[in-house]
Amino acid sequence: MANGRTRNRIKQKVKSHIPKDWLTDVRILYRMLIETFKGINQAGLINVAIVTTMAAILTIFGALFRSSISMQRIVNELGGTLQISAYLAPNADAKTVIDRVKTVEHVKSIKFITKEEALKNLKNEIDVPDIENPLPDTLHIKVDMVDNMDEVILAVKAIKGIENTGYAKEWVKKFQTLNRVSHTVTLLVVIFACLLTITIINNTIQLVIQSRKEEIEIMRLMGVSNWYIKFPLVLQGAIYGFLGAVIAIFPINVVQNYLYGVHKFFMIPSPILAQPVVILSVLFVGVAFSAAGSLMSMKKHLKV
Repeated sequence: MANGRTRNRIKQKVKSHIPKDWLTDVRILYRMLIETFKGINQAGLINVAIVTTMAAILTIFGALFRSSISMQRIVNELGGTLQISAYLAPNADAKTVIDRVKTVEHVKSIKFITKEEALKNLKNEIDVPDIENPLPDTLHIKVDMVDNMDEVILAVKAIKGIENTGYAKEWVKKFQTLNRVSHTVTLLVVIFACLLTITIINNTIQLVIQSRKEEIEIMRLMGVSNWYIKFPLVLQGAIYGFLGAVIAIFPINVVQNYLYGVHKFFMIPSPILAQPVVILSVLFVGVAFSAAGSLMSMKKHLKV
């Protein structure tokens, strides 16, 4: 054990006295790239199967991620049209109550309807006999996001001067459920895509290691550094992920065009940065998790 530590110290001391030449680094990098493409070439037709499988996985991930963003935007916008009706007590000061409601977090807007206006609107809709006005002054409160509706209702009910509240409870629940389902499905797909990506690359790199076992052993005996052996395999996995992600962008763009139509139908603008965010996420998942799969395979099958 002590001899091993001594050898490592001597090796590090020798390395520190070796003059560094950037041309040498470039040549080493060039050789690593050659080794990478040699590994890809040795995989043969397996490359096509790997890249197309990666593209399919990343397409599903990207399409659901992009749909989830649009779904959340539509749910929030439609949920924002829902409003809370707060009915004021007969002797309540409307201005004081409105000022207090404005301080409640997540309140987007407030519209005050006097009991005279409310009765007039009711008479326009149905035939009402001339009786004493039974309707209260009302506040129509809009919330920024449907998920915050329950929180705002509780805060509004606690305000002095508000006698009762009402809102479309069933619609709020439906919007909230839709939002949760969208997020859950997207999260599960992300986890599934990442695990499948790592598994596929892991198996591929294992085959490459087995096919180059003797060559790698010779490099080890020659004193080649571990990263000189590892880096081409990591890069090979990353290239598979990158190519799969690039191919996946085309069907994801088709989904984007379809979602534009959905936004147009609901007259809700599409999120501006949604597509760039999705594309960058697909590229990141493809490259990062493919490289991670390569590292896991090396740790298991390559003792360097």
